[in-house]
Amino acid sequence: MPYTVTLKSSGRTFQVKPSQTILEGAVDAGITIPYGCRNGMCGSCKGKLEIGNVMLEDYQESALTEQERTDGLILCCKALATENITIDIRESEGEEVAKSKVTPVRVESLEKLNKDVIKMMLKLPGNENLKFKAGQYIEFIMGDNSRRAFSLASPPHENLLELHLRLVEGGKFTQYVFNEMQEKSIHRIDAPIGQFYLRKSEKPIVFVAGGTGFAPIKSVIEDMIFNKIKRPIFLYRGVGKFDDLYMNDLSLKWANSIDDFKYIPVCENKSDISQLRIGLVHEAVLEDFKSFDNVQVYCCGAPGLVKTAFESFVSQGLPEDEFFADKFTFAPPKK
Repeated sequence: MPYTVTLKSSGRTFQVKPSQTILEGAVDAGITIPYGCRNGMCGSCKGKLEIGNVMLEDYQESALTEQERTDGLILCCKALATENITIDIRESEGEEVAKSKVTPVRVESLEKLNKDVIKMMLKLPGNENLKFKAGQYIEFIMGDNSRRAFSLASPPHENLLELHLRLVEGGKFTQYVFNEMQEKSIHRIDAPIGQFYLRKSEKPIVFVAGGTGFAPIKSVIEDMIFNKIKRPIFLYRGVGKFDDLYMNDLSLKWANSIDDFKYIPVCENKSDISQLRIGLVHEAVLEDFKSFDNVQVYCCGAPGLVKTAFESFVSQGLPEDEFFADKFTFAPPKK
């Protein structure tokens, strides 16, 4: 017997089967609520249970603490309704996001951008194109059905899919990509996924990219250029050392050719490069913006950066619903 889920903010309802998570039910009903990893690891789909009860499957405590659970918060990607429920969670009104699907892809090329980052270009079968929003990500499906998430660095109008993969010490998949993967090999992906895409607004945009978090931001900026969307842009890129700042020439090109575009590279360690700010990238943003009440922030990088940036910017006046991010990490096997 299905249960009814009611969204407190809008009053909209949808049905979920006893074996179906709240997130799965929302997606099937064409209702967009925030989500990221879909595996109980990032906390993006967190909402408050107002009425009814749910059963929560395995999740990481970093995504939902015991105190938050005591306060009535749940993770929609891990919550199974046991009766009719009402939840309080932000909806994305008027935004249509394509439902993800599994598809084969062929590796067209592999190119090292520096010693730790590789650019992978993927092609779908025949003349197919992936319909996605600039900034979303894909999941590689491995032989054991485990998944690895990587942001799309290419804009939707391009035929090939571009990924930026950082070599992770001890990381099974990235070690395979750097050392064994062959061009023209065939793999499976699930795409598109995620809530990191440009919202309609005239507000200035603050992009905050940590490491390969630059990939989805590149996708969004190139899509803005293609669609002639003109808004003030501040691009902050945070790296450990200058050598980590891959595609720096592209960022400089944007700053030199796009009106009202400022590029601020930030390095944690001291550098002889004069244009580099020294310190943490979110702190550089805080130094430059005394007020956050008239900007949107799009942040992508390690979960720690996203969490710290969100808390810091909101404490300085950024409305919570003007901060956009996808937090994902290595995902466990899907059943």
